[in-house]
Amino acid sequence: MLQGLSYERLLETSKRVNWRVEDIIGADKPMDFSKPFLPETFARTTELDFLSPAERLKLNQIRAFVYLAMFELVERCILPLIEDLAPSRPGQDPHRTPALAQFAAEEAKHIELFVRFRHAFVEGFDVDCGFIGPPEMIGEAIRAHTRLGLALFVLGIEWATQRHYVESVQDDQDLDPQFKSLLKNHWIEESQHAKLDALVFHELAARAGPEQIDQAIDDFLDIGAFIDGGLGQQAQLDLASLEAAIGRELSTVQREAFQAAQHQAMRWTFIGSALRNEGFLSAVGEVSPSGRAKLESVAPAFC
Repeated sequence: MLQGLSYERLLETSKRVNWRVEDIIGADKPMDFSKPFLPETFARTTELDFLSPAERLKLNQIRAFVYLAMFELVERCILPLIEDLAPSRPGQDPHRTPALAQFAAEEAKHIELFVRFRHAFVEGFDVDCGFIGPPEMIGEAIRAHTRLGLALFVLGIEWATQRHYVESVQDDQDLDPQFKSLLKNHWIEESQHAKLDALVFHELAARAGPEQIDQAIDDFLDIGAFIDGGLGQQAQLDLASLEAAIGRELSTVQREAFQAAQHQAMRWTFIGSALRNEGFLSAVGEVSPSGRAKLESVAPAFC
């Protein structure tokens, strides 16, 4: 997996593809709320046949708001880890620290992008949308795990991001062009981050013993279970946002169907799409074939 990868090459590429937040979002680049923002692969609104097309569009946009809010939350968790890992030891690649510093700077930029999107969305949407939190407590709970476990979690998220754009966003011509542009530019830089994190993950794994590697696999699953609990809560918040946006309450049966469908949709989006990603699984398998098998065994629950 690491063949052809180097900190020097990745640093050069990152500098070449670098973009500015103001070029991606602003008052002169409004979102079109008459169009869906998120691919149906992730939104999964069509199976909710008790919603009208207009109501499913509202739900799609609510889910898009949550999609980026979740990535903002995750990147706030990632940033301290990357900053912590950036200092190099004597004898390591001299390009390592500059490459990871660039990584950290881009993550901070992505957070700013998502914050600006959130403000623009609030101005254009009918109601305020709830989101799980507080983010500080969520971040503390995630960062309480081992460095290697966190690096594995970050690698999974970044590989999932690649799959999201290439397989679902890139060729979807129905999406709002402004939101699609935002996702494309995020993907451009995250594609480099996935490679950088692969280097870091293998560095940490090379210094770890079998027990530490096993613990990292368990950490990944523990973080996934923690996030899954939050996704269940988020589905409830999305239901409240939708009912406020469409001006009616769903029946008890409809609410239960909504909760089940949307929780599973988010499970796939944020966990399953990593566990089914061959690039991520290959990285794990190179370090621990049994760890890969363990992750593959739980994947069906998140699809």
